[in-house]
Amino acid sequence: MKNKKSLMRSIAAAPHVFWAVLFIVLPLIIVVYYAFTDSEGGFTFSNLASLSEYAPIFGLSIELAVIATFICLLVGYPLAYIIAKAKPKNQKLFIMLLMLPMWTNLLIRTYSIMAILDDGGFLNSLLNTSMHIVGTKGAVIFGMVYDFLPYMVLPIYTCISKIDKHMWEAASDLGCNPFFVIVKVIFPLSMSGVISGVTMVLVPSISTFYISQKLGGGTFELIGDTIERQFVTGALNVGAAISLVMMVLILLSLTVMNRFSEDEEGGIIV
Repeated sequence: MKNKKSLMRSIAAAPHVFWAVLFIVLPLIIVVYYAFTDSEGGFTFSNLASLSEYAPIFGLSIELAVIATFICLLVGYPLAYIIAKAKPKNQKLFIMLLMLPMWTNLLIRTYSIMAILDDGGFLNSLLNTSMHIVGTKGAVIFGMVYDFLPYMVLPIYTCISKIDKHMWEAASDLGCNPFFVIVKVIFPLSMSGVISGVTMVLVPSISTFYISQKLGGGTFELIGDTIERQFVTGALNVGAAISLVMMVLILLSLTVMNRFSEDEEGGIIV
């Protein structure tokens, strides 16, 4: 009987294993192979050694991603708190409104932002000004925040909505005003949601390329643009080396975030 159940589980898991190997493991192996080989297939470290010239691009990508993540947290936490405090019926409405833009393709959303921020776009027409926004770092950050804000709000909202309401009441009874209830009670208990939200926003913000291409106007280049350019121009080995470094950085950040999350769940963070 146990062997039969084990066989059925193996059969059920087979499609998932096949999918993971084909679309996760195999591409990673290909990236590693190209990162450590030259154009003729010989083993080399020259691709990794040449990445020092891309250090400013790495720095700019991390800088914009951190700023966008911070803004998402600054906007997303109060929004998640408001949604969690709303009546159950209104919560569903707010979540639907939050997710509604995500039903539209990223390409269309980015073009919509361009139409709003462009020199002759809706914003300049509304304000009757001639501000040049597209082609600036601010426009790219705005695009990141607009596209990735739901990824910050949803995990925080989930954590806050699971907090026992009696803890809020107890803090109020002990003399905390609403601000200190959030600071001393709600925020520490929702830290795992904050960590998840930061991770879910920071990772795609660092590696994005389409948002920076369209809203950056080609005035500067982020690491995602560099990787795409390397592959388009046929420099597969350098592009793979940059991708490998990005994967390592992302895995390190995820490891750190998970460690903080585990510490928080275990009550170490206070």
